[in-house]
Amino acid sequence: SFGISLTCGESEDPPADVAIELKAVFTDRQFIRNSCVAGEWGEEQSSIPYFPFIPDQPFRVEILCEHPRFRIFVDGHQLFDFYHRIETLSAIDTIKINGDLQLTKLG
Repeated sequence: SFGISLTCGESEDPPADVAIELKAVFTDRQFIRNSCVAGEWGEEQSSIPYFPFIPDQPFRVEILCEHPRFRIFVDGHQLFDFYHRIETLSAIDTIKINGDLQLTKLG
């Protein structure tokens, strides 16, 4: 599994707002997304038309920030939209990536 989060800073106490958190869970074939505003997590979304990841195979994730949503692409194919839950998009300044993956490019 792996996770990608776009946050408004890195604060732990109080926790920084999370504009979008993406979690790929290979065992369940899910690509989960959520956000956290003022310390409160919203409703988790998990429906996708297909699971785009194959273990040990390279992939490209693109996150486009548009009004009024993020558009998520995997290997050039739009997978889903996630509508903004934070009000100040300009406050998003940190990307956090974790899990079992090897980064080859970040742009």
